[in-house]
Amino acid sequence: MSRIKEFNLPDLGEGLTEGEILAWLVKVGDDIELNQPIVEVETAKAAVEIPAKWAGRVQAIFHPEGSTVEVGVPIIAIDTDPNAGPVEQSTTGTPTADLPTPSAASLAAVEVAPEEGMVEPGLIGGVAPGGRTAVLVGYGPRNAPAKRRPRKGAAPAPAAPAQAAPAQAAPTQAAPAPVAPVQAAPVPAPAATPAAPTPALNGNGRAGGGPVLAKPPVRKLAKDLGVDLAALTGSGPLGSITREDVQRAASGTPAAAEPLTVTAPTTSAASAASFGADREQRIPVKGVRKLTAENMARSAFTAPHVTEFLTVDVTRAMKALDRLRDRREWRDVRVSPLLLVAKAVLLAVKRYPMVNSTWAGDEIVVKEYVNLGIAAATERGLIVPNIKDAGRLTLRELADAMTALVQTAKSGRTSPADMSGGTLTITNVGVFGVDTGTPILPPGESAILAFGAVREQPWVHKGKVKARLVTTLGLSFDHRIIDGELGSKFLRDIGDFLADPEAALLAWT
Repeated sequence: MSRIKEFNLPDLGEGLTEGEILAWLVKVGDDIELNQPIVEVETAKAAVEIPAKWAGRVQAIFHPEGSTVEVGVPIIAIDTDPNAGPVEQSTTGTPTADLPTPSAASLAAVEVAPEEGMVEPGLIGGVAPGGRTAVLVGYGPRNAPAKRRPRKGAAPAPAAPAQAAPAQAAPTQAAPAPVAPVQAAPVPAPAATPAAPTPALNGNGRAGGGPVLAKPPVRKLAKDLGVDLAALTGSGPLGSITREDVQRAASGTPAAAEPLTVTAPTTSAASAASFGADREQRIPVKGVRKLTAENMARSAFTAPHVTEFLTVDVTRAMKALDRLRDRREWRDVRVSPLLLVAKAVLLAVKRYPMVNSTWAGDEIVVKEYVNLGIAAATERGLIVPNIKDAGRLTLRELADAMTALVQTAKSGRTSPADMSGGTLTITNVGVFGVDTGTPILPPGESAILAFGAVREQPWVHKGKVKARLVTTLGLSFDHRIIDGELGSKFLRDIGDFLADPEAALLAWT
């Protein structure tokens, strides 16, 4: 039985076909444990940490950070029995049949583990040896710390060409050679030659071509602004590139003096990198932005949208929130107007269950559970995570769930599972100072509610014009399922709850 196992990029949910490797959380030679996070991958929806499928020692890494890998392609090889000694080598220096035969994709870029008496080959495919870096992304503590081997120094420069040639020739052989620690040819002592010019270093203190240290939101900002991360000097920890570095480069503001030499001048010419000669900026559409665009276009041209609006005096609701915050058991809970809107929606669904349904062609699927989606604007784009079976939660449990959902979304750690299976959505456009809008339905849902800003406005109250707290609701719904009467009653009930939540609770429950 083979002791070297290749781990393929798994399907991370809803039929995703590829993912971008953001950061390796381990390096070649590390001893890892079962279910230890080993790599962070960005899908079309979120950044996800993938755990190890086996315990053992990292034998090879097939794809560098920043590369896009299709689902099912090997990304890492793990020696599941590292204490059994070095992998047996043939007389030609290639591994024996104990190792699996990699796919052509995994031969494109491979970092190979060094063994005793061997030259550390680095990362075949142009990434500099020692390119693995400290982790800048990730969430939650690991169950146990990784056992790491003391890191060796970078291999001598002449060793890289010696490794690259076999890797390029491998796919053309009749029987592809398996990937494993490759015995390097003896490296003779270099003859005395004139000193070559020292290569310029980028913001990570490495020769051009190595991986760039930058968090996913910073990478996205750089793409949006057209800034080349490899040309920047990082001012963050370990030379990482920060948002300020990217914004400074986009605006053409020179960076503070650093001991490193920058490969591109940080003058006003840097701002020209954002635009072409025609003064037009071209931003690649990928990741969350691409998925959102596809979903919205599909929904807008599939479901016949109808939007209704209702303006509500929410003064009593805001006073009820103040009284709730003053209660001792609620003082450590985040209480916002959105909490009352969510509760109003959940109660109204019980009265009109058809609103919580899906159009399935020849039938309508009405759901007894409510996976309540909360639209969240993040640095990665618009995402809609949902609270599973929200209708079963108490008000306190709903408040805690909404707080966790928002915090996770803002940190970029929402999993694909949390964004799947939504049945009804709320979008809080009021946080941007907007009165309301005409939201587009998330695919598979029949209604979405826009909650506008709460403003103090003149309002007729008890026959007199007074300053009252007022908001506007906008409900978009699928007219194939929800007719005008049903949509109007649903929206009216939500408004009644927000106008007097205490009376509504007594009357409805």
